[in-house]
Amino acid sequence: MGNMIDFVSTNFFHIAPIILAGIFGIAIMIERLNALLIVYPIRNAPAFFDRLRDMVMADRLSEALAICEKMKSKPIVAVVREALLRAHQPEDLLEEGLALAASEASSKIQVRTGYLATIANVSTLLGLFGTIIGLIHSFEAIGAASAQQRATLLAAGIATSMNATMMGLGVAIPCMIIFSFLMNKTNRLNTEIEQTAIRMIDMIKQRYYQAEIEPFRHDRKKKE
Repeated sequence: MGNMIDFVSTNFFHIAPIILAGIFGIAIMIERLNALLIVYPIRNAPAFFDRLRDMVMADRLSEALAICEKMKSKPIVAVVREALLRAHQPEDLLEEGLALAASEASSKIQVRTGYLATIANVSTLLGLFGTIIGLIHSFEAIGAASAQQRATLLAAGIATSMNATMMGLGVAIPCMIIFSFLMNKTNRLNTEIEQTAIRMIDMIKQRYYQAEIEPFRHDRKKKE
């Protein structure tokens, strides 16, 4: 640990890009983990859709919209809200609106996650770049040193160069692990968005069908 602190203090400007990349990576990790694990998902989604279905089938769309307004930060709810706003429109307009809303919701979910993969790749390359620069400096120092000092200078130079590689990998590995985890969560949310769009189309069609056959039910009851 002490050697690493000495290395950082001695070669700060040399490894500053790696440190900067690590800071950006940590910031993105925190923001994306909070968004994908806390802000975007709907807690107890089955209960939410059951309640929504009851409201839609009872033609209480204004109440359903009021619930959506309270949860507008969630991408899935944005798709639900668009479906409710287009509930009285023709089927083709409903489907086009939901396709657009689902696309916008998916873009919102995926934003900034891809930067982690970029940071991981760049950090690895910066570490290798630092290693090469360190080795060049070491060989230059060896060329001007006496025979007794060469072995010591070479060992110290190689250690310093490897530290640069280690720092680059120390940034890259966590970024790639979190990136894979976030992409898995993103794919699951995208699937839920697609399922929500299909579910809302089905729900509104059922509402329309129910409204169409309701007069016939009343006439049948009167005749009976």
